[in-house]
Amino acid sequence: KAEAHLYTIIKIARDEDLKEQTGKDIYFDLVDHEKVRSFRIQKQLPFSTFKEEVAKEYGIPVQFQRFWLWAKRQNHTYRPNRPLNPHEEMQSVGQLREISNKAQNAELKLFLEVEFGLDLQPLPPPEKSKEDILLFFKLYNPEKEVLCFVGRLFVKALGKPSDILRKLTEMAGFTPDEEIELYEEIKFEPNVMCEHIDKKLTFRASQLEDGDIVCFQKSPKADSGTQVRYPDIPSFLEYVHNRQVVHFRSLEKPKDDEFCLELSKLHTYDDVVERVARQLGLDDPAKIRLTSHNCYSQQPKPQPIRYQGVEHLLDMLVHYNQVNPFTCFFFQYEHVLSITIMQNAYPLKILTV
Repeated sequence: KAEAHLYTIIKIARDEDLKEQTGKDIYFDLVDHEKVRSFRIQKQLPFSTFKEEVAKEYGIPVQFQRFWLWAKRQNHTYRPNRPLNPHEEMQSVGQLREISNKAQNAELKLFLEVEFGLDLQPLPPPEKSKEDILLFFKLYNPEKEVLCFVGRLFVKALGKPSDILRKLTEMAGFTPDEEIELYEEIKFEPNVMCEHIDKKLTFRASQLEDGDIVCFQKSPKADSGTQVRYPDIPSFLEYVHNRQVVHFRSLEKPKDDEFCLELSKLHTYDDVVERVARQLGLDDPAKIRLTSHNCYSQQPKPQPIRYQGVEHLLDMLVHYNQVNPFTCFFFQYEHVLSITIMQNAYPLKILTV
């Protein structure tokens, strides 16, 4: 603890991390920095000396390494922003962290760019001018509902997507004549924003810049006869953004999970109880009563959720103005009743004389 201020943490993301995580751990942005290799380095150490340590770790000689700074954008996404210049690489690790990190975070996050030849041997990084844009590419398969990272390319700002279509089909393993559609992944909070890219416009006209993410897929064919749930990238990302795994427990056994369901945060109350009824093999969803989970007491809340008292599943998960970190509902099936449960009906007291 006494020496902690003398060190900084450097987190290195590589192509391998992007390939490993995209479509498994994450779908949006490029990498989870909590799951990449980190180095604890003395602040006074020259960055050039740190590169020698990276060479030992990954087997990539210093002259073939190029490091990029990450930047948090105004829309809260996190992308590689620009490569370090020679002057910056001559500075100490501590100085570089101060330059790169306006938030005064103790960590320095970097992307390691390494280029390889046909013989899979590393090559010197290509010259980069202001007209060169580094783009990252993800491929979507609608049939398998799989999104994965397939590589990155430098493109010319005044070039057009049509110039790189052949390279993209090679990345994807498609035939050269395959028609593909391109989308830019812009943001995902608070809502997904993924826009179609016009292949006739230049990259600059489409406002693409270093670190941007381009998702692509085969052009949907109307006569394919294949039914898919999410035919294009925007609909798939919308699904991923809103999906929620919910645990269900019987109110009679509040400590034991009975089953889990993958639902959408946009599902209505009726949608949820219908899925529960289907899971339990029950014929009348309207007789299912749901009770929320109190994340502090780890017990069911005293009162069940009012029938149609909330608009969406997301509202059902809110606990003291925050989304419950453990998504759980308790269910009870009122099989004794001959009428359906209407929790918003007024209770009546019947007195006998």
